[in-house]
Amino acid sequence: MLKTEIKSLVNAGKMLPLMEAFYTIQGEGFHKGTAAYFIRIGGCDVGCHWCDVKESWNADLHPPTAISDIAKDAAKDSQTIVVTGGEPLMWDMNPLTAELKSKGMQTHIETSGAYKLTGDWDWICLSPKKLKGPLDEVYQKAHELKVIVYNLDDLKFAEEQAAKVNSNCILYLQPEWSKRDKVTPSIVEYVMKHPKWKVSLQTHKYLNIP
Repeated sequence: MLKTEIKSLVNAGKMLPLMEAFYTIQGEGFHKGTAAYFIRIGGCDVGCHWCDVKESWNADLHPPTAISDIAKDAAKDSQTIVVTGGEPLMWDMNPLTAELKSKGMQTHIETSGAYKLTGDWDWICLSPKKLKGPLDEVYQKAHELKVIVYNLDDLKFAEEQAAKVNSNCILYLQPEWSKRDKVTPSIVEYVMKHPKWKVSLQTHKYLNIP
């Protein structure tokens, strides 16, 4: 009975499979270099072969945690909260963002956009994946588009994605970490030829922080 009750709370977004939560420096994209509290939610079926947090994929491995507890811990450290995964939009984000907003938090999300957009977000980072593309509503509301470049064919994919986002969306190309030495020179050259794009680096990995 308890397991069924917990499952219903998770399905309602009142509990979430919490993989980890930590205070650090945002390493990527528009807000890089700023302090932020990260909430990593378990569960993802997008399946990128180069994903650096594959342990997040199976939601059953991560304990269902009350959103009130998640928000309470988050409020201790930072005004800026980044919800990431996994793929957080597999779950209803409305209850969590309501809790965070009630405490005066700025809410950011990092998502592939493959699921219905739920939650009240101050910043949406859309990082689309080829295996399961974003929904139209996420394209239209994204504040930044971050395309991971694993090989040069991803530059074509990036342009296809850029054509779908709103006109105010900031465009980033980011080298996949294991291929950074190979693809970064090509990204630099591409951005110099196509200056609507910016280069994003995983600066937290260079700084050796979470």
